[in-house]
Amino acid sequence: MSSPFDPPARPPVDAPAADAPAPAVGGHAEDRDTRPQYVLPLVVRLERADPPARTDALETSARAVLTLLADPRVTDPDGEWAERVAAWEDARIRKVVRRARGAEWRRAAELPGITVTGRGGAEVRVFPPVPLDGWPKELARLQVSGTDLDDPEPPGPAPEGVPVLWLNPALEMSAGKTMAQTGHAAQLAWWELDEPQRGKWAADGFPLAVRTAPAPDWPALTDGRLPVVRDAGFTEIAPGSATVVADHPEVRLRRP
Repeated sequence: MSSPFDPPARPPVDAPAADAPAPAVGGHAEDRDTRPQYVLPLVVRLERADPPARTDALETSARAVLTLLADPRVTDPDGEWAERVAAWEDARIRKVVRRARGAEWRRAAELPGITVTGRGGAEVRVFPPVPLDGWPKELARLQVSGTDLDDPEPPGPAPEGVPVLWLNPALEMSAGKTMAQTGHAAQLAWWELDEPQRGKWAADGFPLAVRTAPAPDWPALTDGRLPVVRDAGFTEIAPGSATVVADHPEVRLRRP
């Protein structure tokens, strides 16, 4: 029996050209919908007695996605996860955040993946993409709901010079939903950077901040100069909603 973490099956060598995978991260939405669908699982550790602060969890989720994208198992052509990530990026870039505690967290930590710890102690484990309908049982049984987190105090201004993932001030989303959105925004910024810029960001430990945008600033942030996450509308919010803007200093320089 194959594992959900196995590389995607390759088409037969004599398969017609139309059956071959399209280039990663391209094509129209309807084209992406016809390809095999994968999802990137993220699991946040949510112990009853010591839940993470909301902003720390949002930032850690974004850093977890970046850590996976920069991992040699993804970036090397023969990397263990390279084919699976490429197949995921060829289709809808789905991310789902689930929560775990105690034994659930320990079982999840035994699966192939990477655990990232935030500055405030939040823990998020990211796994290589799995088929949309083929989650490993250790992750499938985890709950999606119940990730309503709070900040004990306002996070304050973003540190000077770091990438900021700006949240739409007009939207209400659960922490789990927002973690998926900040992960996607970080990925959009990653795609905009060249290799030296990616390498520097990784070497620095992927510094970034997540903040809610001031309402008067939102129109300028979404004017097309910066990457914007627009949700597919599967859960919580309307399709096409702009959720997060990826404001990376290097992207600003390249998009005057």
